[in-house]
Formats: sequence, structure tokens, C-alpha cells
Amino acid sequence: MPDPIEVHKVPIGSVTDASGLAALIDEGVIEADRVLAVIGKTEGNGGVNDYTRILADRAFREVLTAKGTRTADEVARVPLVWSGGTDGVLSPHATIFASADPATAPASGEPRVSVGIAMSEVILPEDIGRPAMVEKVARGVREAMKLAGIDDPADVHYVQTKTPLLTLDTINDAKRRGHDVVTEDTLKSMDISNSTTALGIAVALDEIEMPAAEQIHRDLSLFSSVASCSSGVELDRAQIVVVGNVRGIGGRYRIGHGVMNDALDADGIWSAIRSAGLDVPARPHYSDLGDRLVNVFIKCEADPSGSVRGRRNIMLDDSDVHWHRQIKACVGGVAAAVTGDPAVFVSVAAVHQGPSGGGTVAAIADLG
Repeated sequence: MPDPIEVHKVPIGSVTDASGLAALIDEGVIEADRVLAVIGKTEGNGGVNDYTRILADRAFREVLTAKGTRTADEVARVPLVWSGGTDGVLSPHATIFASADPATAPASGEPRVSVGIAMSEVILPEDIGRPAMVEKVARGVREAMKLAGIDDPADVHYVQTKTPLLTLDTINDAKRRGHDVVTEDTLKSMDISNSTTALGIAVALDEIEMPAAEQIHRDLSLFSSVASCSSGVELDRAQIVVVGNVRGIGGRYRIGHGVMNDALDADGIWSAIRSAGLDVPARPHYSDLGDRLVNVFIKCEADPSGSVRGRRNIMLDDSDVHWHRQIKACVGGVAAAVTGDPAVFVSVAAVHQGPSGGGTVAAIADLG
């Protein structure tokens, strides 16, 4: 049986601020060597050249190295998944997952959070957007499930990944080795990396059959209900964090999930919160949550139809502000209104992650 899990959200006061993590360790809430993963939002542009992710990554790893006994190489293998871009009211923050001594955690026979982490095989530039990447991600997800003690895919409620995207250097590397790539548009490759990864998650969890090459990033009827995929320049394989529930593991936290069917679907967020075990009224208000909601994790996408609930919008036609930033700000505002907290995890580029024009939602609750 895996150890129980502690889950805590901390603010990030500047792009290199890891004081929230340091405080949790100094106050004895968690141990540095037990930190399993960090999932956070940084304040950059969210694009290919968003180096705030690298700065935050370095700051958090320095704290883990300084305050624990793991070597720098061991700390380098801890998944730190950073999603860039806090458009609108979104606030930079990090959610920290750490194992706990079973003797100190509340015993419970009810479902409680368990976490499994894995790194995929190296994802080559020519793999991105193709079945080879789907297969590599699926193998990594299955490995992470085993480490979390999860046998039934239905007990998985959130899979967060970070995968490589294409850059000029990696495109040229593929060409030197006699391979082509799915696109030479590096920003578009971010979306394609995310969508391909989501299909790998869906395959691993038996949500879909193995897709054909021509379905990747095209057949929008295929999706995972629990995938949340980000990509960046800082790695060459998939970092995978599987979060689900296991009975008997103990601890205070439970995770649930739902989907947003469109950018305004607040009910989809409330559905995930209820799935995490919180009893809220039929017409809930954020004041009903108290301090029991740790965080929500949401993927979003501009609807390819160019409309929401029958009303036309111009996000996909806007040449001044990329739709990535517009939809993130929109859904961030909806999520903050639901939770009463702007420090929510909202990430863009959600093809194959929830229904088209919507996205996946996971919620973690502290059930005390």
C-alpha cells in the first residue's frame, strides 16, 4: 500500500519565489524528501519562449535540494509541472504533493488521494503528433498507476503531464537524422504535443482504442475525461503525475473530476467538486466551500466553431491577442468565481482533453 498523501497550495510572490514550499518544510507540514510532485502556474506568456517555467523550476528544486537529503540528480527527477500564463485574474501558485508517514495520517477506509509518478521514454521530435508518442505516454501512465496502487482506471481522476514541444533546434535535429516533423510551427506544436499526450492517457485508461495517425489532433470525438497536458522546452520526455483515489491508504484528501462542456460551464466545475466528496447545495456559492477545497485543475480550449452558446466570438480571428490568452482569462474568471479564489490551475490547448470547446476539471478536497 502506498503512503498517504498531503496536498497543499502555496502562492508564488515572484517568478523565482519558492518560499511557500520552504515554509511548509520548515514548519514540519511536509518533508522535503517526501515531495513527489509540484503542479503550478507561472506568470509568463505561456508560449514557447516562456522561461518563467524554467526559473520557477530552478527555485523549487533548489529548496528541495537544500532542505532534504536527496542529491541534485535525484531532485531533478521529481516532476515539477509548470503551466505558464496567468492571464486575467489568475494568480501564480503551486500545488505540492508529498507522501506522509502513515503513523501521522488519519486512518480511513474511504477513498483517499494516491499519487504515482513516472517519466516516459525519450520522446523524439519526430514522435510528436504521431502514434509513437501516444504509445510512449500510455506506457508511462500505466507505470504511474502501478506506483499509485491503482488497479481500476475508474479510480484515476487526474493525469497531469508535461511533454516536449518542437523548437527550431529539435526540428533541425530530426532533419539531420533523416526524419520529418508533424509541423514546423513551434507554437502549434505546443497544442499538438498536448493533444497527442491526451490520447496516450485515454488509451492507458481504456477510454479509447489506439487512434490512427490521421485521428491525432483531428478527430475531436476522441478525448480523455481526466487528462491535463502541458508542454514546454525544458524536457525531452513526458513527466507524468497520476492522481486518483485508493481505499485504505488513509489521509485527509480526496480527488474527483468532471468536464466543462464549454467555456462558461460553471456546473462542470461544481460537478468535479462534488465528485471530490464535498456536499454543497443544489445552487452552490463559493462560501459553501469554507477552506475544504485545495484546488481545481482545468483545461480549456477556444471552441473551433467560433461561438459559445450560440453567440459568435472572435478569439480565433484575433491577430492582436492569441486565443490561448483569451480563453485562459475567460475560463480563469469562471473558475475563480466558482471557487472564490483566483489561484486556480487553468491551462490552455485542450484538444482531446474533455469535449471540444470545453475541457477537463479535477478537484481536490480536504475532508479532514
